[in-house]
Amino acid sequence: MTKTTASSDTAEAGTDEYITVTIADQLFGLPILEVQDVFMPETVTVVPLASNDVAGVLNLRGRIVTAIDMRKRLGLEPREAGAPQMAVGIEHKGESYGLIIDQVGEVHRLSDETFEPNPANLDPRWTTVSAGVHRLEGSLMVIFDVNKVLGLDTENPVVNVAA
Repeated sequence: MTKTTASSDTAEAGTDEYITVTIADQLFGLPILEVQDVFMPETVTVVPLASNDVAGVLNLRGRIVTAIDMRKRLGLEPREAGAPQMAVGIEHKGESYGLIIDQVGEVHRLSDETFEPNPANLDPRWTTVSAGVHRLEGSLMVIFDVNKVLGLDTENPVVNVAA
């Protein structure tokens, strides 16, 4: 099992930095070097015939961004009507994506020693997008693998509909 690293010049050796996000009360981590923006999506335009987890496209400071509903991607219940949502902007291989999530948390610098492969009892839909987990005090933080989240290492990738 290989781990997605998120080391930066300011991170200490043997540590990785993650921005935490919450989706349906579950804590997830994104490697900080993958994150370009954190924003509140305004108008999302639905794209006909897009995959179920593609919420549509949105305009982010003049760029057209493919919006991915992470609740749908993870097989979770839809968010309540009117509930606040946020998005994390990812620039990956020259394409822009917005991962629609419930809430953004803090940046955590975590030791490689707390990183573990996906537990056997982790929901199979989650293992398809996870690089592994970090056990924190009182919670489990599932680490997103951006290639897997975007489906770039599968036969059915999330197509960037903004391209």
